[in-house]
Amino acid sequence: MKKTSDNNAIVSGPIGKQLILFFIPVWLGLLFQQLYNTVDTLVVGQFVGTNAVAAVGNVAFVVQLLIGLCAGIAGGAGVIISQHYGAEKHEQVKIDIRCSLVIALVGGVLFSILGVAMAETSVRWLNTPEEIVADSTIYLQVYFCAMVPALIYNFGTAILRGLGDSKRPLYVLIVASIVNIVLDLVFVIAFDWGVFGVALATDIAQIVSAILVIILLVRTQPGIFKGSVKHASVYGNIFRLGVPGAIQSMMYSFSNLLIQAAVNGFGTAVIAAWTIYGKVDCLNWMTTSAMGMAVTSFAGQNYGAGRYDRVKRCAKLGNLYLGTAVLVIVVILYVWAYPLFAFFSKDAEVVELGVGMMRFLAPAYMLFFPEEVYSGALRGCGDVKVPTIVSIIGTCLVRVLWIQFVVPLWNTMENVMLCYVVTWALVTGFFIVYFARGKWLARCIAGRG
Repeated sequence: MKKTSDNNAIVSGPIGKQLILFFIPVWLGLLFQQLYNTVDTLVVGQFVGTNAVAAVGNVAFVVQLLIGLCAGIAGGAGVIISQHYGAEKHEQVKIDIRCSLVIALVGGVLFSILGVAMAETSVRWLNTPEEIVADSTIYLQVYFCAMVPALIYNFGTAILRGLGDSKRPLYVLIVASIVNIVLDLVFVIAFDWGVFGVALATDIAQIVSAILVIILLVRTQPGIFKGSVKHASVYGNIFRLGVPGAIQSMMYSFSNLLIQAAVNGFGTAVIAAWTIYGKVDCLNWMTTSAMGMAVTSFAGQNYGAGRYDRVKRCAKLGNLYLGTAVLVIVVILYVWAYPLFAFFSKDAEVVELGVGMMRFLAPAYMLFFPEEVYSGALRGCGDVKVPTIVSIIGTCLVRVLWIQFVVPLWNTMENVMLCYVVTWALVTGFFIVYFARGKWLARCIAGRG
């Protein structure tokens, strides 16, 4: 009989083909996930008004700040599971899953309490214009009521990807997105609930996705809930790999909060344009993120199986494929900027401002994509400390300093956006050199004992 690894295409099949087959469902999954907030923005933009668009977009980074913490921990769980699955430690995989879901449950409860309690304080800290404070607060409070299902979904999909399954999380998102879209239209158009309605629709969609993910996990790994959850070493390993990513994600969100606060100083029209830019920009964001996730799972399983040469080849092909895709995206966003922004808003001033933002930042996307590929490969092999420190310093700290000291010298939206270009170049340059030297892999292998 063949070993399991011989039947696992991720550790034995053609690298390019398997990477693409894993990437496509993840990309489509992120597309449907993005529909949650994109539909919120579209519906309120078309049926409520500019203030509602600004209110929803104004708090997006607050949501990301808290979600980023548990998303980072979920990534650590995914790496642990992918390594154990690649090494064919199937009973350990079930223990990993149980412990991961415990973290999701406890974290979700804590984040709901914190999010609801701090909603208005967070909104006012962002220097939010008074006319959108109430709607921003309502959106946050309602959204954070569903943090338990949101985190169960995030941990569940990280687990499934760690097991090499990128298709079924996509099916879950398709169902949840349809639920969200239908409820958005019903709550806003039929019931006239405005911002409260779009937040409630998102909550219900999150609950649906969490239920479906649990069903998939039970079917994929029968008996996962039969056994102890008292495994201190498992929690330790998950946090060891997940906390650096969580800190990195939170620091990204924190720096983006400062950027949002700077944007808010330019008025409601600029806030609305920046909000819509974030939705249009999702085409680039979800493509680079999907490849990063694919590379992480691919590298994790091959690292667990001891096939280290495939990790480096995966990163090389990942950069080739992703670089080509991002170049196409840059052209699309630059050329079609006007119709894309007009789709979200009828306000001519908002559209004009948004097009300027897109044409300033889109070409710089070519500086960013290698960071996602290399950091994905490093995470998959368990190398998280050095890349996290570099990302925090090179991205987060530089952005904070830029907003605090450079922007006041030249107080324009272009100068605010320039901090993204500078930090993308700095961090990507480091990853290219760090990965090429190869000492990180030898250190990871030595650490396996």
